[in-house]
Amino acid sequence: MPFGYVSPEQEMRDKADFARKGIARGRSVVVLQYENGILFVAPNASRALHKISEIYDRIGFAAVGKYNEFESLRLGGIRYADINGYTYDRSDVTARGLANLYAQSLGMVFTESRKPYEVEIVVAEVGDAPEEDQIYRLTFDGSVADEHGFVVMGGVAEAVAGRLKDRIRDAMPLTDALDAALAALTEPGGERPPVSQLEVAVLDRNREHRKFQRLAGPRLERLIATGADDAPETAAPDVSGALSGPPGESPATAPDGDIDDGSGA
Repeated sequence: MPFGYVSPEQEMRDKADFARKGIARGRSVVVLQYENGILFVAPNASRALHKISEIYDRIGFAAVGKYNEFESLRLGGIRYADINGYTYDRSDVTARGLANLYAQSLGMVFTESRKPYEVEIVVAEVGDAPEEDQIYRLTFDGSVADEHGFVVMGGVAEAVAGRLKDRIRDAMPLTDALDAALAALTEPGGERPPVSQLEVAVLDRNREHRKFQRLAGPRLERLIATGADDAPETAAPDVSGALSGPPGESPATAPDGDIDDGSGA
């Protein structure tokens, strides 16, 4: 056997482990449906580097991982959407088409490059009715999953998803959905991040033409305050321990400040 030979199976495993570790160093991002559309919530201390963005009229984008890598994917998606919308029709630009494009790009990088992208992304499209909403989750190797209800990426995603699952319900108002997302993103016994360190946006089906809208400042403060006032006094049971690993072994948490700095977010 040649010196330095590594089997393809081992190489793929090593790449996958490398990508997962990079993604897990960041803070989790939550994407979930509410009664009038799709909500995106991400802890993010940076005002210049966004994890959540608009791609096209009805389509939003969220990502965790290395900022420079998922930013290049976001820009590529915008170019694809603009060209197809101009060449054909705006209705021809869909989240499914973008998900297929991203799957091809991520799969090619994973198999042909020595270093895979350390990213995980969501492409979401809001429909005219809740049953027409589309949420696609794409992982570092190009795998695509058609999600329903909610998605959690990055950080201790399993623990956050467990807490969120106990709080969400169908057709939640925006305030309740936002409160559920923030409660899930907050470690048990911890304090919720301040408004200045949150990145929140919605795809609102009731808006004209462009459905994407960022929520910040006083409006976000009012929504959070309203959701907290309406929240039940008895907190939902915490299942993070059952999902985070064996007893006595605490899950790794993302380091403070490790947000969209190019080294993992």
